[in-house]
This record gives sequence, structure tokens and C-alpha cells, in this order.
Amino acid sequence: MREEFEKLASEGKVRAKDLDALEQLTESGYCTHRTWGLGKITTVDTVLLRFLIDFPDREGHSMDLGFAAKTLTPLAKDHVLVKVATDLQGLQEMAAVNHVDLIKLVLKSHGGSATAAQIQEALVPDVIGDDWRKWWEAVRKEIKKDGHFRVPVKKSEPIEFNEEVVSLQARLLGDMQEARGLKAKLVVASEILKSQDDLENVTEAYQLAMSLLDHEIPNYLKNQPELVLDAIFARNDMRKALRVEPAEGQIEDQAVWDMVSDLPAFMDALPATRNKPALNSYKSHHPESWENDLIELLNQSQMKLAGDVVQLFEDAGQQELIWETIKKLVNQHQASSELMLWLGKSRSDDRADVYGPEVFRAMITAMERDQFNEKRTSRLNDFIMGDLDLLPELIAKADLEVVKDLTRALQFSSCFDDMDKRSLLGRIVKIYPAIQALISGEATTSEDRGLLVSWDSLLRRRGEYTELVQKKIPENSKEIAVARSYGDLRENHEYKAAKEMQKILMKRKAELELDLTRARGTDFAEVNTATVNPGTLVRVNELSQNKNENFTILGAWDSDPESGIISYLSPFAKHLIGKSVGEEVDMEQDGQKRRYRIESIETHQHQFKHAGLHEEDAASEQ
Repeated sequence: MREEFEKLASEGKVRAKDLDALEQLTESGYCTHRTWGLGKITTVDTVLLRFLIDFPDREGHSMDLGFAAKTLTPLAKDHVLVKVATDLQGLQEMAAVNHVDLIKLVLKSHGGSATAAQIQEALVPDVIGDDWRKWWEAVRKEIKKDGHFRVPVKKSEPIEFNEEVVSLQARLLGDMQEARGLKAKLVVASEILKSQDDLENVTEAYQLAMSLLDHEIPNYLKNQPELVLDAIFARNDMRKALRVEPAEGQIEDQAVWDMVSDLPAFMDALPATRNKPALNSYKSHHPESWENDLIELLNQSQMKLAGDVVQLFEDAGQQELIWETIKKLVNQHQASSELMLWLGKSRSDDRADVYGPEVFRAMITAMERDQFNEKRTSRLNDFIMGDLDLLPELIAKADLEVVKDLTRALQFSSCFDDMDKRSLLGRIVKIYPAIQALISGEATTSEDRGLLVSWDSLLRRRGEYTELVQKKIPENSKEIAVARSYGDLRENHEYKAAKEMQKILMKRKAELELDLTRARGTDFAEVNTATVNPGTLVRVNELSQNKNENFTILGAWDSDPESGIISYLSPFAKHLIGKSVGEEVDMEQDGQKRRYRIESIETHQHQFKHAGLHEEDAASEQ
């Protein structure tokens, strides 16, 4: 085809500078377009000066030769993208049993080097359809051992393939000597530590790394103490593995702490993986002040560091001190958003005394405070919206009035948009339906404002509520704690049953609180008998059968149909209330229409156990 293209160029039909590109496209037969993807050249038409190319969504697409030379990238027949299209099964077999050859193919397709992201893009999902991360972790370890590959520590840097074999030990030691500055040497030293099982001579590698780190450490002590501490920990890990004593004049962690004047800033600059050893080091070198210093650090930490601080106190037997500090910060709404984020993610039944509606109030305050910080973050906001169980769990045991206050705080908060507010308010209403009226602002009916109940029924319901909150719920909490101690919660049937019972108890608690909030006790004395009212005995005649019946209309919770007592909220009572003697009402019962005439209205004859009580008397009865 070269001669034909040259002839076309001599006739001025194609440009001479496009000849190489056209020849490569013709020889390979495959190409890529930045928008249409992989293409297969099916026809080279030198008469009409065009290619016919099959793209995934453009079969038989016609493209001018000159335009194709400028816009298409030729691919070799052994390019990984071509192999995916022509020999997918073969690649999948390589992915299963011959990892090294597969990665070699991908790297050669990218000119000898490619990042982990580029390798993933080439293989997922066609070649690697399962868990890429798990597959890649195993393959990365394998190619590190192979002398043909150079695997960098940073994921963003490309993996390289070389024909010449260089052992992992030789490469790492070479990198260690070539690295400039403490930070670069520390990166390689960390890789040496991770690769210790694959090195030919660990002692040689550790000794070289320790020597080079010690050489650099003094130069950075004053200006980058956090980098020095990281290097000291790496060096000491190697020293411990080799079981050698410190060399004379070696700089230790005490020298670093002597340079630190701002502990929160220092810890923020330190890699999170060094949090725990750094905290333990600080504690050992500051035996008199570590408790106060780390309590102050707690509220200025990122989430992970906050958790590590709490763990340090617990390991030191100071769990009560640190948790009392956390409770104080929460109750005073002084906790940072990062601390609240850790607290929300770490909640458990073991610390049930800490978790309640005040935690959510403190979260709102922390987020509102963050709105005025330069380093604004949405991490706590995202967590609250994403964890559907958080808010229900925090308010499950709260009193209705407390939930009302929380609802108002949420409504007026500026840290949630309208859609998120509606979502959170919906979670509250699901547990406390009485909050709906507060949210919607709708006018309440007489039934919504209050329930007319007898003192007897009110005392019974109050007794049920008292038993629930003082006996049943605490017993259930103990059952949950005991069940948790049995182990794996996913297979712990006792735990699941106790948690389900908790939901039932909490739902009943919310129902009782709503009822008791609305209830108005009465003994139905001095009732007006001019019309049917709650507290009256009504005699009616069912006209179709000329049958007389008596009904005593009492409170919302007094219904006893067998004794002729009905609630004033029942459908039949609602039809009668307000009517006078001689009036008739229509009712539908059991699918049949019936007509009743009121024959007489009298004061009820029911004997209440607690007749004559007033509100204060009812309270003392409890």
C-alpha cells in the first residue's frame, strides 16, 4: 500500500506528511478514535480516497484518508485493546493464570509504562470482571518480585517494563541511594519495610536504609520535625527487626518533641498511619502533662486521630476521664465536626449513656460553626444524610418535648438544604408522628389538641408508660448488651431479636407520650344533658325493628362494648353528639342502613374508681 499512497501523494490527492500514518493504519488494521473508541479498518478505497471502518456504534463508517491520518491512532495487532476485541477469552485466561504476561502486554501497549489507573481502564470490566482491587493487590506483589518491572510506591506514577532483569533488592537499594532528601528516602525505606519478605538480604537492605536515614535526619529536625519523627519510626522498625542497639549519637523521638510547640499542627502534618506510635511516644516523654495535652488535642483533631486519642486513654485505663470529656464537649455544644463525625461512626451500645438527641444538636452546632471556617468540610453533613439509622437511634429514647426542641433547631439550621431538611424531618416524624403538626404548621382539630379521657383510663395509661420506661426498656437494653457479648452480630439471633423488641418498645413509648401529652382527665360530672355529650347515657330506638338500646358515651380510652360503653370518638357516638331528644340519625352498620331516634338523654351511671380527681391528684396517684 505504500506505493499506492505515494502515487496518490504525487498526484496531490493526499499529503506527503500523512504517508507514514496511512501506512501504519493499513498495516495494523486497527485504530482508535478519541470519541468512537476502537475501530477495525475493513476497506481501503484508493479510488474514492477513503477508509471504511467498523466502530462499536458506527459499522461501515466512511472516513476521508487525510482526515483519518490526522484523527486516528493506529494500533498494533497485539495491542491490549485489539486483543480485547479479538481474543477476549485468551486474555481472561491470562488474567487467571499468567499475570506477568498480561501486565507486560498492557505496558507494551502503552509504550513500556502505564499507571495502575491505565491498567485498570484497559482490563476492567471485560478481562477482570470480579473484584479488581483484590486481583490487583495480588498481581502487584507478583510483578514486584519479577525483575522486569519497576513498581513505584506512589500509585500515580507509572509502572515500567524493562527487558533487562533487575532484582527487587537491587532496585530498592539503588532507589535508596539515588533518592534526594529525607522525604524521598523515607518513601523508599517504607517500601523496603513492606517488601522484607521478598528481599534477598534483609540485613543489608535495612542497614543501608538506616544509615542513609540517619544521615538526613539532622538536616530536617528544625524545619520539618513531623518528617523526622516518621523517619525515626521507620528506622527504629528496622533496628528492632535486626535486634541491634541504637548507634551512638542517633537522634531519637525526644529530640523531635523538644522542637514541637504546636501539637495539633504537628499531628495534622504527620501521616495518619503514625498517629498511634506518635501518641504513645508523646505520652512516654510527657508523663506529667500528656492527659491535659491530649484532651486539648482531641477537639482539634481529624476524625481518625480523635479515635486514636480515645483509644490511647482507654488503653491507659483512663476511659472514664476521656468519655466524661467527650460528654462535656457534646452537652456544651463545643465539640468539633471531626470529633462528632468520629462519635457518630463509632456509636455502640456500650456507650449508650453518651448517645442521645443532644449529640445531634451538637452536630448541628459544629456544622454551623464550620461555615465560618476557612477549611470548610461536608464530611459530617454527608455522614448524617448517608447513615439512615443515626437520627432515629439518637432520638429513640428522648422525651417528646426534647424532640420538639430538636425539630425546631433543625428547621432553623442553615447547614442543610431544603431537600435534606425534609429528609431528616421525615425520619423524626416516622418515630414521633406528633411532630408532623409542628413541622407542617397546620391548624389542629379539637381531637388533635386534646383527648377527653376518664381519670381511670388516664392512670392506667400512665402506669403502662411508667412500667415501659422504668422496667421494660432498661431490661431490653441489658438483653442487647448481653447478646452483643455473644460475638458476631451478623449471626447473633439473640441480638437481632432484642433489637427488634427495642423498636417495638420505642414505638409504643412514642405512642404513649403522644397520647399522654394530649390527654385531659375528667370524671364527666355535671354533664349537659340537653343534648348528647360525652358523659351522657343515651337511650335510642332502632326504628326498623322498634328495638331500644342504651349507650354510655365516655372518654377516648373507656370503650367497653359488652357493657354498652362507647368512646366519644367512635363513629356511632359522633353521629349522636350534639343531637337532642326526638332527633333521628342515620347509620350504616354491617352493610345496612339503620335509623335511630333518640328517646332520652341522662347523666351517665358508670362508677369510676377515681371519680373526683383533679390533675394534681392524678399525678400523686402515680
